[in-house]
Amino acid sequence: MADVFPDSLAQKWDLDELAVATIRTLSIDGVQRANSGHPGMPLGAAPMAHVLWSRHLRFDPADPHWPDRDRFVLSAGHGSMLLYSLLHLAGFGLTIEELGDFRQWGSRTPGHPEYGHTPGVETTTGPLGAGFSNGVGMAIAEAFLAATFNRPGLPLVDHRTFAIVGDGDLMEGVASEAASLAGHLGLGKLIYLYDDNHISIEGSTDLAFSEDVGLRFEAYGWHVSEVADGNDLDAIDEAITVACAESSRPSLVMVRTVIGCGSPNKAGKAECHGSPLGSDEVKLTKEALGWPADLFFAVPERVKAQYGGVAAKGGAAHAEWLRLWAEYENKHPEAAAQWKAASAGELPKGWKDELPSFAAGEKVATRSASGKVLNAIAGAIPTLIGGSADLAPSNNTYLAGLGDFQRENPGGRNLRFGVREHGMAGILNGMAAHGGVFPFGGTFFVFADYMRPAMRLAAISKLPVTFVLTHDSIGLGEDGPTHQPVEHLASLRAIPGLLVIRPSDAAETVVAWQVALEQRHAPVALVLTRQNVLVLDRSVLAPSEGLRRGGYVLQDAPSGRPDVILIGTGSEVELALEAAATLAAEGIATRVVALPCWELFEAEDPAYRETVLPRDVRARVAVEAASPFGWERYVGDEGITVGLDHFGASAPADVLYREFGITSERIAESARRLVRRLA
Repeated sequence: MADVFPDSLAQKWDLDELAVATIRTLSIDGVQRANSGHPGMPLGAAPMAHVLWSRHLRFDPADPHWPDRDRFVLSAGHGSMLLYSLLHLAGFGLTIEELGDFRQWGSRTPGHPEYGHTPGVETTTGPLGAGFSNGVGMAIAEAFLAATFNRPGLPLVDHRTFAIVGDGDLMEGVASEAASLAGHLGLGKLIYLYDDNHISIEGSTDLAFSEDVGLRFEAYGWHVSEVADGNDLDAIDEAITVACAESSRPSLVMVRTVIGCGSPNKAGKAECHGSPLGSDEVKLTKEALGWPADLFFAVPERVKAQYGGVAAKGGAAHAEWLRLWAEYENKHPEAAAQWKAASAGELPKGWKDELPSFAAGEKVATRSASGKVLNAIAGAIPTLIGGSADLAPSNNTYLAGLGDFQRENPGGRNLRFGVREHGMAGILNGMAAHGGVFPFGGTFFVFADYMRPAMRLAAISKLPVTFVLTHDSIGLGEDGPTHQPVEHLASLRAIPGLLVIRPSDAAETVVAWQVALEQRHAPVALVLTRQNVLVLDRSVLAPSEGLRRGGYVLQDAPSGRPDVILIGTGSEVELALEAAATLAAEGIATRVVALPCWELFEAEDPAYRETVLPRDVRARVAVEAASPFGWERYVGDEGITVGLDHFGASAPADVLYREFGITSERIAESARRLVRRLA
């Protein structure tokens, strides 16, 4: 598919200029072949990308997961052909044919970069601002791991996080949240190149974005520099070099570029942001760049050799790191063992020995049980790190005695995210993508609305992030409907790949944390109560380990042949058990099913699900202090869901449950009615 670039012509070019032109033409060829994509950003940003990748970025394409590689994030993910072109040149295994399959079914070159799908892609980007926040998380992970594992003369962890960000990224609120925190923390190994082209989809950014970006970032505590000409390779090189030398502040290098640079009729115009140039304009652009117009997907041998040298340099750096690692392992075997486990995402042996237990009959809020779990296991898992969006005392997410992560204490285990829920979730995603840590973050469940875009990206990327979401229902009480989640369980359950776990009691909460930490291929939302709930008597009820299967028979009818099945989650399981006792006294054989995680339950084989919810028992009542949306999956067309189809109110929790009919009496009456009707 690739055309051959004449060596005689290649020799007439300056090598770096030839490489930049190669990146530009590969990018526009890919977009044109797909007849879909964003050619403007790669044309404008190719010079800065080339300088970064060829002179500064440390990577080894032979091992894309080398732990001490530099990270590169294309936050302006719509310009993905820029990244794919670089990955091809740098030897990450993307073929010319795959560049030609841009945006096609089954290709490794999707429309926006996808983590885990394409070698060398460090995080999923596209939703603007997401990559910006992810990069901050990567830099936090690097700083924490360096403080935890480095020893004198043995810098096991010593790398940087780079990104290319665009105007749209810097307009998004999540970028502002993350930038503010990055400046506060003094993340000196975080360097962002700003593709400052002044164009968005609708036209000039002046339509809606006239602030002084440099002053804003200086106010955040960033080091800011400017490159007046985005085609000045030496000026870009010098700016990156200075940024790398700045150790106490993150850096923003503002590079003034022209979107669609080289396109005679579309350069500098919004028209080339998100539409192919067109075949005629592609030819004109190549001619303007000094490139043969009739060559497509051509890579000059000189450029191949240049990037082969870059890859070899990275391989040598990796080899030197391996020598350092061998010395480290010899001198510090215990720390080395911890590092190997952390890098592999493995939990230390014996960590579950530290898990707390709770006495049957106690009244314990599941948020409180969660906090006890975290503090019990933190000492056994040295890379467990997280925090809260300014709600640690309420979320019970503070790790006592383990210090705060701050610029002067990067080994602290408690992250103070401030009131920045979206930024927090994006940062946690970046930490998970970086690897080596077990990240968690907490807020009130209702504020998951602010986090949902990042939670969705975590699910797409299969990132093992634990989201601690407390104050899970009208049980929040007096704060009223603004703080009482109603539709949120249904909303999060609609995200494919997100495990939403709402444990019934403290014992299930312990197992929920085990599930969250042991699985490494999905984010987990732990949905926890503010109010105290009964610790169930597991000597007469099914063990809490049933949570691992998502749903299980908590208490069965004596005959094992129920007339009715009551299904509950969270604090409402206790109500279901009370209703079951009432019904049993009336001679109605009742099964109680705890269904704390729909996703885990659906992953079980059909035979197991049938043993829990047999199809021939049509009388089913579900209870959950939330929207009934979705429960028809389990109660069927004939069943009843006791829930809320409206917002809450401000009053004590017990009053709200009574007034809104989330009671054992209503559950029992619903069951009686069903049994009679279906008899």
